[in-house]
Amino acid sequence: MIFGAGRHTYEVVEGWGQLPEGWAFKQAAGVAVDAQDRVYVFCRGEHPVIVFDREGRFLKAWGEGVFKMPHGICIGPDGNLYLVDAGDHTVRVYTPEGGLLRTLGQAGQPVEERPFNKPTDLAFSPSGAFYVSDGYGNARVHKFSKDGELLFSWGTPGDGPGEFRLPHSVWVDREERVYVADRENHRIQVFTPEGAFLSQWTGFQRPCDIFIDAEGAVYVPELHHRMSILSLDGAVLARWGDAESRRPGEFIAPHAAWTDSRGDLYVGEVLEGQRLQKFARK
Repeated sequence: MIFGAGRHTYEVVEGWGQLPEGWAFKQAAGVAVDAQDRVYVFCRGEHPVIVFDREGRFLKAWGEGVFKMPHGICIGPDGNLYLVDAGDHTVRVYTPEGGLLRTLGQAGQPVEERPFNKPTDLAFSPSGAFYVSDGYGNARVHKFSKDGELLFSWGTPGDGPGEFRLPHSVWVDREERVYVADRENHRIQVFTPEGAFLSQWTGFQRPCDIFIDAEGAVYVPELHHRMSILSLDGAVLARWGDAESRRPGEFIAPHAAWTDSRGDLYVGEVLEGQRLQKFARK
């Protein structure tokens, strides 16, 4: 089955991602692809981090018994994994093999306005700084130095410029502009690296994640069963979904997206979706 439009036309790869017998994703909350095209799925099940090669062959899993509510995953410029645990109020940094390197935030201790209170996602800037959307408990975005020092934060509850109703994801483009999925305001806000408001994109249906590829295409899975791909000025390049469906290529609550080196798209679903779908670029 074919989905999308123009340069963003895809064929769904049915049956991609073969799990060991008896395993299930149990909500694929996050997905990321490394430089070797290994696909890391961050799940809310017994096996939180499940790793595949690009053909969908199972490689390994780790993280059992560690995470309370897996939410966002990002691969840093150092190749390490940054895993955002909304339930434990932390960001944990791991090697690709599953070795814990450090923890940001206090496990089990939510903090008002400061990091973290049910954080949702993390993204790196080209200069090496990183941002965390701090989302369910705080209406904030935090900027950290490449060494993990908190530099500053911005955001308050509301629907005005620079205000948020659940900042659910964050990404940074090559010009250091910061994009925040303001989920319950059904919009994406764009900021300078200093947190100054630049613009907003509207017309979304609870945007859950933001990923920008090397070509500058912006991928936004929307919780109301839709996938959107936009240009860096907010123009829609491709869009499909809308109706809740378990049919291959359609969605139930898409929550995460990432592409590999060939432009193939991976989309994780939550709620009753509980799967990861691969779309091969045509």
